[in-house]
Amino acid sequence: METIVNKVAESGIITLDLAPYIPSGKDIAVFDLKPFLFREMILREKDYRAALQDHDWKQYEGKHVAILCSVEAIVPVWAYMLAASYLQPVASSIFYGTPEEMAKSLLIQKINQIDVAEYADKRVVIKGCGDTPIPDVAYVAITHHLRPAVKSIMYGEPCSTVPIYKKPSKSV
Repeated sequence: METIVNKVAESGIITLDLAPYIPSGKDIAVFDLKPFLFREMILREKDYRAALQDHDWKQYEGKHVAILCSVEAIVPVWAYMLAASYLQPVASSIFYGTPEEMAKSLLIQKINQIDVAEYADKRVVIKGCGDTPIPDVAYVAITHHLRPAVKSIMYGEPCSTVPIYKKPSKSV
């Protein structure tokens, strides 16, 4: 009887799934300046400062907060800075932009925290399909992060990969 050999398991290829690095939507909150504007157009400094003092900041505790203005209005830069100064003691992090942009930024931060020593001189497959949609920015970030350390980077599944990078062999 012929023995079946799992060549993928014996190849020493490490599969890296980026899905666990995707931040949870429930960890991201939005601070929108729209409710603080007069007629959704004008920011009145005195009213804005008073409203910020009365605002419930505890709702942002431990969350990643995206600061934005969801209506077209002329908002001075200091207004965003003032909101950030109130958020800083309670929020886990603060970002100017949409929640989607913030999620991408947090994803890149998590990818950049991956210990490359774990992948040193290894053959790595970046998982290419799964139930969780992975933004393209994540694939660019992981390639940039791992390339200096790995033997090779591939995309897809261990049984069917697209080669991305292979460290040149050293000439003697």
